[in-house]
Order: sequence, then C-alpha cells, then structure tokens
Amino acid sequence: MTAGQPGSFAAPAAPAPGRTELLPVLPALRGLLPRGGLARGSVVAVAEFGLLCLALAAAASADGAWCGIAGIPEAGVLAAAALGLDAGRTLLVPDPGPSWPQVVASLLDGCELVLLRPPARASVQVRQRLEATLRRGRGVLLVAGDWPGAQLRLRVASQRWTGLGDGHGRLRARCAEVVADGRGEAAMTRTRWLWLPGEDGGVAMADPADLPFDIDEEPPGAAPGLRVVSG
Repeated sequence: MTAGQPGSFAAPAAPAPGRTELLPVLPALRGLLPRGGLARGSVVAVAEFGLLCLALAAAASADGAWCGIAGIPEAGVLAAAALGLDAGRTLLVPDPGPSWPQVVASLLDGCELVLLRPPARASVQVRQRLEATLRRGRGVLLVAGDWPGAQLRLRVASQRWTGLGDGHGRLRARCAEVVADGRGEAAMTRTRWLWLPGEDGGVAMADPADLPFDIDEEPPGAAPGLRVVSG
C-alpha cells in the first residue's frame, strides 16, 4: 500500500477502454446492488467508514483494479488485505489536507475505485467537478459519509455480535443488517443480513433463520453499546 502526501504521488495510468460497465463486488454484497456490481461513473455513499466500505472495494482490488483511499488514516492495512484488497495496487493518502478535491481528482484520473472520507462538506461546485472527473475516468467514487446525489447509498441499520454469554465471553463475529437504496435503478430498497465480519474475518451472507440469536430480541448479557446500532 503506497502512502503519500498531496501532490507527491503520481496516480497509475487509467486502464484501457473496453472494460465492463461494472466493478465486481464480493458475492455476499451482490444482492444489495441493482446489477450485482458497482456501476462505473457512479458515486456510492456509505453512512460511515467501517468494514462495509473496505468490503465494497475488496473484489475490485482483488480483480486487479487500482484503488485509492483518501482521508481515512485509520484504514487498516491488515483488515483490508484480509478482505482481498491488493496492497500493491492501493494508493493511501491519510491526510489530503485543504486541497483534498485536487488530490481526489488525481486519484480518480488513474484509479478505478477511490474510497474517500471528505474532511469537509463538499460544496456543489466541488461535487460537480469531481463527478465530471469520475465520469471521464469511468471509475467509482466510494464515499464514507454523506454525498448528496449519490446514485447508491448503503448503511448498517442494526448489528449484533456473537460470542457474549451472560455478561462474559469474547466477541467473535458481527451480524449486520445492511440497507441499500438510491436513485434510478437503485431506488428500490434492498436489505440483507451479512456476517461483517464472520468468525473467519471474511464477509458472508447470513440467513436470519440460522442465526444463533433472535434478531427481534436483545441478546442476553450484551453490552448496551453492542446491541443495536444505527448508522
């Protein structure tokens, strides 16, 4: 994973034309997306940074796409690599600074997927410029946070952890209810239960009927902060 400061890196050359119109996603995430993948030229907004953001980028990176991560210094290299992100094809800009729109535009010129947490609310003008750059490069801008006009929005509506007994135990896996909606073909709301992560650290579909707890009841002994979280 290559680190850099604003203006100190050169984004890789954009891939040649003739690419498919979708970037792949992990199998467990396909049912949340209108066409089972990330549409090129689109903005995808996730309510907040977390494992869901890295999971959305994982399959594209594993498939050979160059990826950029900007404004997220806590993005874990090991967690990303465990999901399939290729550290050798990922550009990391932990703090893009006040010139972050220019940094992101440079990343979009050369990367097929850019994960961004804007350090400030993007103005209409900034959003329009970045979206124009995005359409030219035919990549995907994955935003951790709010982005008015995003074609697709995802959020973790609730989450439950396994591994806690009567006030003791070790957290082993998180089962998350993920909700997706948006504009156009993404207007229909889609909801999936996912292991995010599972006990093996990966992401997989979860069948509510097979969960070791009742999703409509509070788990016994769970700490209040680990019961149901909106986001």
